[in-house]
Amino acid sequence: MELLVATRNLGKMKEIRRILASFPDCEVLGLEDVGIEYHSREEGLETFETFKENALSKANYFSGLSGLLTVADDSGISVDALAGEPGVRSRRFALDGGSASFELAGQALDDANNRHLIESLRGIPSKGRTARYVCLAALVGNQNSKPLFFRGEALGLIVDIPAGSGGFGYDPHVFCEELGRTYAQMTPEEKDARSHRGAAFRKVASYLAKRA
Repeated sequence: MELLVATRNLGKMKEIRRILASFPDCEVLGLEDVGIEYHSREEGLETFETFKENALSKANYFSGLSGLLTVADDSGISVDALAGEPGVRSRRFALDGGSASFELAGQALDDANNRHLIESLRGIPSKGRTARYVCLAALVGNQNSKPLFFRGEALGLIVDIPAGSGGFGYDPHVFCEELGRTYAQMTPEEKDARSHRGAAFRKVASYLAKRA
């Protein structure tokens, strides 16, 4: 079974490949594997107000281009003290609400997002910095079937001082109380077992295994 994973985020793709490795009958393909080059239209795929809508938008778009069974996810972090922000705006938090340049991308954008998050939480004590990572994966079939959705969450506390060099995004600032370290300090196996993306894509793998 071929499965197209619709993301251009290399860190996310690495995690998803690792998680789906538990399903050996699935050949995981990236956009580059099927020759889908970047187009500016992609910038308009994640303009909705919910993770579910954004994930479905991406899955439908890339399934339409490829004709393949396609999974796409939208994910982010919701901080209780910020009324759930940045939420669906997690990837562009510093662009929408901060002073970051719109030319930023990759690690530079991650760094800007983290700085803006910590600045937004200034003065809030550690016990009030509860947060949850959310991942919503949309699976779109190639036989006019209805889309399926798989959700995963992971809890944490936002810390001022980054720690760890693993992971990506907000991971260095999200502290897991269970392990006593940030998501960026976890081994890949530890993170997959606890992360929002791990939870969501294990559900995807379970569904595909039953379907095979």
